[in-house]
Amino acid sequence: MTTIDQFESVFRSAVKPLYRYAPLQVDRVTLVTDLQGEASAVYRHQVGCLLSHISPEHWQVIDSSRYRTTHDLLTLVEGIQSDLICCYRNLHSEAWKYPHSLGSHLDVLIQRTQTPVLVLPHPAAGYRQKSEFQGMERVMVITDRLADGSRLVNHALSFCGEAGALYLVHIEDQATFARYIEAIGKITTIDTDEATAAIGRQLLKAPADYIRTCSEVIKNVHRDIRVHPIIEFGHHLSDYLDHVRKHEIDLLVMNGKDDDQMAMHGMAYPLAIELRDVPVLII
Repeated sequence: MTTIDQFESVFRSAVKPLYRYAPLQVDRVTLVTDLQGEASAVYRHQVGCLLSHISPEHWQVIDSSRYRTTHDLLTLVEGIQSDLICCYRNLHSEAWKYPHSLGSHLDVLIQRTQTPVLVLPHPAAGYRQKSEFQGMERVMVITDRLADGSRLVNHALSFCGEAGALYLVHIEDQATFARYIEAIGKITTIDTDEATAAIGRQLLKAPADYIRTCSEVIKNVHRDIRVHPIIEFGHHLSDYLDHVRKHEIDLLVMNGKDDDQMAMHGMAYPLAIELRDVPVLII
């Protein structure tokens, strides 16, 4: 390695994404349901309890009397200036009984709106975990794209209780790492063991450094919120699900937009499908 290459490596390692704290105010909430009348009013009250840490001032309820098609729903949502949209899967459908989709209304809504969407358990599914409709004390953020980290963490903080717990999770895909190491092992000029250790350390170092900046800032502005970093190699979907269950998470926050494709970003879709009894905030 030349001196110039060494200098460039040192320079690049010193460039780190930093967490930028920006408190969020969620004043205007739109609730989308396929209920009507008293049932819609009851559900609106339940969701209000769930968002007790936010205490929004203005509510807009779009119930089944106001739309039927996806186009109708998009037209209504686009005409409302909201800070948050709350909805559950499989509107106007019995497909909520099956763990295979979010339904066409919610699929399209998440991709077409720039407003964060809170995906809630279906009211007919009978889920009654301890946190449901009682506020959110244990919030988890998936930090797979550090460039989006500040936005995700700031949203998570707005939902987290004053004495809550915030889990910042980054999981590197073990299978992908193993595939690249296998390729490196076939290059005679590279020491495979040394490369495995060095690359592994570097892959975990960046998220660890970023999450450390999050912890330091949050400790200063929200002294009673406990920050728990989770940084490891593993298998994305199964490990994220395991951590949600293990830590009894009340809300999962993750990125849902992908500039390179029309479909939902990364792990967002399969996690939203799998976590039928846990609220998921997709930004």
